[in-house]
Amino acid sequence: MILIDQARWWYRDRRWCHLISDSDLEELHAFASANGIPERGFQGDHYDIPEEYREKLIAAGAAEVPSVELVRRLRAAGLRLSPAERRRRAAASDHRPSG
Repeated sequence: MILIDQARWWYRDRRWCHLISDSDLEELHAFASANGIPERGFQGDHYDIPEEYREKLIAAGAAEVPSVELVRRLRAAGLRLSPAERRRRAAASDHRPSG
């Protein structure tokens, strides 16, 4: 299932939310691609999504969940990256930090 949380994180004068799959990354990438979400938004275990795209993704089938539930589902699926792995990937890229 594709899940999306609230747009609560500010970056560059925009609010952002997270888009995940609670089963596998192929499902997540397919959903993102089908909805015009660029690969550059992928952060290793989720996509960072600007607030203005959130309603479109919900209409396309993403289920709204609280952020705590989103992280719980990622962990339960074995897809959540450790904080060390997220830092390593962020340091290796030119991308913004992720929540």
